Amino acid sequence: MQVFVRDNNVDQALRALKRKMQREGIFREMKARKSYEKPSERKVREKDEAIRRARKLARKQAIREGLIAAPKRPARPGRGPAGLARPAAPAPKPAP
Repeated sequence: MQVFVRDNNVDQALRALKRKMQREGIFREMKARKSYEKPSERKVREKDEAIRRARKLARKQAIREGLIAAPKRPARPGRGPAGLARPAAPAPKPAP
């Protein structure tokens, strides 16, 4: 795996490296290799992962076909429509 450092910006390159490693599943594999996993436990885990993947795929397919409604995304404060700005905070009153 390779990440280029541009303009001596090591922090940005490190973030890019972490993102690549996360996508590749390296962190998950490192965590799994910390301790020994019995073959029977591995089979159970892999079976559970396969079931989870199949359910996720079926759920996405059902949403695409309109059989079930897509989950609602929670509204983030301050991220309304582009034309509407948040009202400004009132100015503090001077002390008498």
